[in-house]
Amino acid sequence: MTLYPKLILDALSHVRYPGTGIDVVSANMVEDNIRIEGNKVSFSLIFEKPTDPFIKSVVKACEQAILTYIGPEVEIVGNISVKNKEVQQKVQEKPLQGVKHIVAVFSGKGGVGKSTVAANLSVAMMKLGYRVGLLDADIYGPSVPKMFHVEEVQPYVEKVNGKDLIVPVEQYGLKILSIGFFVDRTNALVWRGAMITTAIKQLMNDANWGELDYLFLDMPPGTGDIPLTVVQTVKLSGVIIVGTPQEVALADVRKGINMFTNKNIDVPVLGVVENMAWFTPAELPSNKYYIFGKEGCKRLAEEMKVPLLAQIPLVQSVCESGDAGRPIALNDESPMALAFQTLAKNVDALLNK
Repeated sequence: MTLYPKLILDALSHVRYPGTGIDVVSANMVEDNIRIEGNKVSFSLIFEKPTDPFIKSVVKACEQAILTYIGPEVEIVGNISVKNKEVQQKVQEKPLQGVKHIVAVFSGKGGVGKSTVAANLSVAMMKLGYRVGLLDADIYGPSVPKMFHVEEVQPYVEKVNGKDLIVPVEQYGLKILSIGFFVDRTNALVWRGAMITTAIKQLMNDANWGELDYLFLDMPPGTGDIPLTVVQTVKLSGVIIVGTPQEVALADVRKGINMFTNKNIDVPVLGVVENMAWFTPAELPSNKYYIFGKEGCKRLAEEMKVPLLAQIPLVQSVCESGDAGRPIALNDESPMALAFQTLAKNVDALLNK
């Protein structure tokens, strides 16, 4: 096969920059100095900022595009060079070494309030006096920036021991990081697995989390690439499974428990949170209406021999506070805050016996 620059550009046109959705060729991110010697290729990518958080994922996608659309016999000489910044391929030997406990908050399906639980649990744990971080690992549906009223914030980068690290956003005393800070929230992300996993690793490994007692990971729903990437990248102290009482949701809770207890993954399941356990109207605070079924998660937890960590009611103020960017757990006078404080104390008791 004879290689020539247009063939390389045609392959790279299949790679889209996550921040805009435009392919790297149309976006003029490929320098004109494509170098070809036999089957060996080298070229440079141009990023607006040397600290762009998508450098690694785009480089990986470009490498894969050349192998896919031209052929496996093509050899990319060295690293694809990045203008003004050398691509750092080496991952930290001990990622998140300043974090005492890393806890994943997981659900087998969407719509069960996993992000609400993760956000309020983080706040409640902080109110117990701990140093807490929250990583929004839900690449396709990041909601943490909205829930903490930091949608417009742009994280900056600082150099630590010669390495550029993303500085998490601080709000209400929490350290927060989300892919939502780096992408246009009005556009859908169209990513393949390699880009997703690289982005998640960057948010964990290339961020200056500092010293934390707890880092909670708001995981995406389902048993796909991201949970596996997280498990392979860091050592989790445990996982919390969030579900709702109805039978169709319980099946996914069961799958989540089985996935993390699988011998190939082997992450401790700290317990189950039954969200939307009952509906309580504001004007009748003592009334409970079991609109999604009664104690389904409680029964499943007993059956699978895992703790039931909390039962969280469905209350309108929880939704309103999340939409307003101020999690309900911040309100010490709210009965709902007490529910999340109970959850935080139960998790803390399990991990600090």
